[in-house]
Amino acid sequence: MTATFHNPIVRNAADPWLLKHSDGFYYFMSTQFGCLEITKSASMTGIATGTKKKVWVPEENGPYSHNLWAPELHWLEGKWYIYYTANDGGGDESRRICVLENGEADPLEGEWIWKGALDTPLPGLDGTVMELEGGLYFMYAGYGRYPDYGSAIFIVRMDDPWTLALDGGHVLLTAPTLEWEKQGGMAINEGPVILRRNGFIFLVYSASTTWSEDYALGMLTMKEGDDPMDAASWSKSEEPVFRKSTENRVYATGHNSFTMSPDGTEDWIVYHALPEPGADTGLRSTRIQRFGWNPDGTPDFGVPLSDEHEIQRPSGEEN
Repeated sequence: MTATFHNPIVRNAADPWLLKHSDGFYYFMSTQFGCLEITKSASMTGIATGTKKKVWVPEENGPYSHNLWAPELHWLEGKWYIYYTANDGGGDESRRICVLENGEADPLEGEWIWKGALDTPLPGLDGTVMELEGGLYFMYAGYGRYPDYGSAIFIVRMDDPWTLALDGGHVLLTAPTLEWEKQGGMAINEGPVILRRNGFIFLVYSASTTWSEDYALGMLTMKEGDDPMDAASWSKSEEPVFRKSTENRVYATGHNSFTMSPDGTEDWIVYHALPEPGADTGLRSTRIQRFGWNPDGTPDFGVPLSDEHEIQRPSGEEN
């Protein structure tokens, strides 16, 4: 194995979710449309050749059997959970976030149990969970007009990993009101993901349409200790924090997750992108790169690196 690698690390893999677990392995999921598949790998750069297993194939033409999108794998309260978007074949108004549970230590083992579709007040997609001070919070993109038609990101408390505590409120955190959030024909805030460091909680989200070359990442920032259910606790970046690079020929950079190097010393962003403007969304591929931190404690994601760029392997990854 060489000391460097090139992006993309997985071709034709959109909505990437990469989790480094306490067992030392990396677990990867991406949109497969008709099923849910987990890849297990000893390294970040070896995901494409990792051990793969289809863990959920819905009943044909049954409930929530169409358009399985954006799966996320979470370890919560001593069990594995997958959150994914699905519907029965209809449009935006029929989308829901579904939950599966597995009690085995290895998510490729045992049986995944259907826990249901979350009872979100709005139809939506791209659910994620934040653990904070012993509680669980669910964030997702709900469809509506804000005032343009599209999606906005909401937060709800959870009673447990498959039940929302709707009596605790349903709070709008960010809507697509800025021009860079409304490219490609719809006004979109979606794909929320949490990053914590330096006394802050960062909510990074994707904006504009995923088929637009201007799909980009925005960010909300909250101080640790503030109330996440109070929209005033969050401040919104006026410009994208990660966006396309025409020079490097990387476009539609979005729907990301975060992970760390094997030795825990480096932060890495995981995202999908297109190779050219107007490319078919089936060509979205998974890319990774190291990122740093600004003096004020906020993340500096830099610019997306070209396919030709020699990237140093993650620290602690065996050569």
